[in-house]
Amino acid sequence: MDKAKKIKDLREKTGMSRKEFCEYFDIPYRTVTEWERDTRHAPDYVVRLLEYYIRMENLLKKDEDDKT
Repeated sequence: MDKAKKIKDLREKTGMSRKEFCEYFDIPYRTVTEWERDTRHAPDYVVRLLEYYIRMENLLKKDEDDKT
């Protein structure tokens, strides 16, 4: 899975809008927008850290938790 899709999937799994996601993780809105549109590429470590943090802080929507 490419990084743009991965970031968008992570955000959608939290149930957050892009604005909420950016505010929660303190990432500029434009940066996340460009990552999701694949006009700019997030570093690999950022994608891994987001994925880890979302999992550890139980930020996944309830129906996503039930699937795993």
